[in-house]
Amino acid sequence: MKVIILGTAYPYRGGLSAFNERLAYEYQSMGHEVEIYTFTLQYPSFLFPGKTQYSDGPAPEGLVIHRRVNSCNPLNWVSVGREIAKKRPDLMITKFWLPFMAPCFGTIARCVRRNGHTRCVSILDNVIPHEHRIGDKAFVRYFVGAEDGFVAMSRSVMNDLGLFDVVKPRAFCPHPLYDHYGQVMPKDEAKRMLGLDGGTCYVLFFGFIRDYKGLDLLLDAFADARLKAKNVKLIVAGEFYGDSKPYMEQIARLGIADRVELRTDFIPDSEVNRYFCAADIVAQPYKTATQSGVTQVAFHFERPMLVTNVGGLPEIVPDGKIGFVVEPEARQIADALVRYYSERREQEFVENIKVEKTKYAWSNMTDAIASLSHSC
Repeated sequence: MKVIILGTAYPYRGGLSAFNERLAYEYQSMGHEVEIYTFTLQYPSFLFPGKTQYSDGPAPEGLVIHRRVNSCNPLNWVSVGREIAKKRPDLMITKFWLPFMAPCFGTIARCVRRNGHTRCVSILDNVIPHEHRIGDKAFVRYFVGAEDGFVAMSRSVMNDLGLFDVVKPRAFCPHPLYDHYGQVMPKDEAKRMLGLDGGTCYVLFFGFIRDYKGLDLLLDAFADARLKAKNVKLIVAGEFYGDSKPYMEQIARLGIADRVELRTDFIPDSEVNRYFCAADIVAQPYKTATQSGVTQVAFHFERPMLVTNVGGLPEIVPDGKIGFVVEPEARQIADALVRYYSERREQEFVENIKVEKTKYAWSNMTDAIASLSHSC
């Protein structure tokens, strides 16, 4: 097949780029011809809360990436849609995560479908966003109307899709593993490379820091004297996507500054394995969620997880088997961490993860898309 992926890719950084590039490699490994269409302008500055949208690393090898799409220019959307339509790809896959992108992606898809050949399928991160804005529902409805079918990566997103369409083909396929961040390394080596104390236990909070991800709940949990007694510290690894001041004030108020390692710059791909391999357990204390790429990085590095009972997180972290599922409350988070260390569950969970992670191969995603496109 000729496959075009529409969405974020190099030189943009982050999980969206990682997903689309890894999907492109999977299709190439199957013998298909793949091109990615990404942005010349992804976000206007007022919508981007981080320091930079761009990667400072090298371009991914062996991928054809076209920078064509301006998310704010309707004339550009039509031009890009016509350009892709003329190429007559068998399949165009759009990674959708934010209603702001709906007019752009929806217009491109409408133009492409006019060629009478290309099937347009969307992989949905979210349908209803974590942070709501006026016009979200109208934008999503416009995008959904432009696609031939959908792959949802959590049951909650599948349910949300039903608010906008109940007719078009859809499939559920969990988020595949992020398996491109390097190899598992010994815990002691990872700690040494990060300048961490080899005799201390570490819990990892990883990724962009946004209100809905519940870092405040995790910080409250770390005020629990039981964790201090067990010499457990928290690593916060990721860039603030919002005001850092409330978190700094909370750390000071709780008196836990000596037990929180703040690594709050963007973590480059080359260092991701160090953080996961240095940790005993990965905590995702989210207040709302659909699915999370962080869980799939944790699977790759065979790290137990603590997640909250929101969205699709409990679907992929069986409670008591590879980690713990708790309500988004500081006391429950603290109790689960104390239990994890008191009962010495790490090795048991790691062995179970080695089996569980086989469910999340990238071939499952391409199979789901193939089945879906045939029914469109």
